[in-house]
Amino acid sequence: MQRQSGFTLIELMITVAIIAILAGIAVPSYTSYIVRGKLTEAHSNLLAMRTKMELYFQDNRKYTGACAAGTVAPLPPGLKYFDISCPTLTDIPLAQYTIQAAGKAGTDLDGLTLTINEANVRRTVSVPSGWTLPSPNTCWTSKKGGQC
Repeated sequence: MQRQSGFTLIELMITVAIIAILAGIAVPSYTSYIVRGKLTEAHSNLLAMRTKMELYFQDNRKYTGACAAGTVAPLPPGLKYFDISCPTLTDIPLAQYTIQAAGKAGTDLDGLTLTINEANVRRTVSVPSGWTLPSPNTCWTSKKGGQC
């Protein structure tokens, strides 16, 4: 009699179970990693806009009119995950601005809103469902649990 070679059904089931356990751990970690990568689009554009706003103020002594096309501080066009806007622009005697990055609808960042102002105060205004706002709210969230 010859011995048959191959795998038994039990060995295959154990292998499948191990792969399922590893996938159950790896997929959420990978998804979190991808989201953190997408957040850099907002962070870098908000910081770049802040620099441009200060340049605009040095030239014009006001923030009103900034964020328009043709100025030193135009809004960045065509971002993939965020829309950048300037909801607050005021002039002297209390020259202030707020730049906002809002997650685009239809992405996993929909509902996330980050801001920065003239005093370099960074805030997370809102987060998608399932996320937690950072406490104290003086930073940009980088993970679902509210970590900065």
